[in-house]
Amino acid sequence: MYAIVVGLIVASHFAFIAYVLIGGFLALRWRRTMWLHVPAVIWGIAIATKRVDCPLTSVERWARRNAGMAPLPPKGFIAHYLTGTIYPAGWVVGVQLTGFAVVALSWALYLRGRRHIGWRRDDLAITSGASDDES
Repeated sequence: MYAIVVGLIVASHFAFIAYVLIGGFLALRWRRTMWLHVPAVIWGIAIATKRVDCPLTSVERWARRNAGMAPLPPKGFIAHYLTGTIYPAGWVVGVQLTGFAVVALSWALYLRGRRHIGWRRDDLAITSGASDDES
């Protein structure tokens, strides 16, 4: 049972990291989701800069202990699953900066689209090409 919890926590961690990275691009399509992305990015930055501990890591440590699995290293989830596996250990800062650049790009595109749309309902309406006078 605890091994299943570990698996769910690992999947949740990966989903959160993916959302932090691409959530701004999702907001280009579904604009109202930006209000979810901003706090996710703030939380991700706080975790990456060691300002707060990730609660998912705490739950994973608990579940691993109860499942009789090897513990996570002291540096946590990213050190165990990503650093040295997905990218070399010496690339941590570069990976973080690249992630920040991806988020910044998505937000810049979001703000650019907002300026062009102007948030008018008429700009978002799909028309058939016929004018109102013809219908």
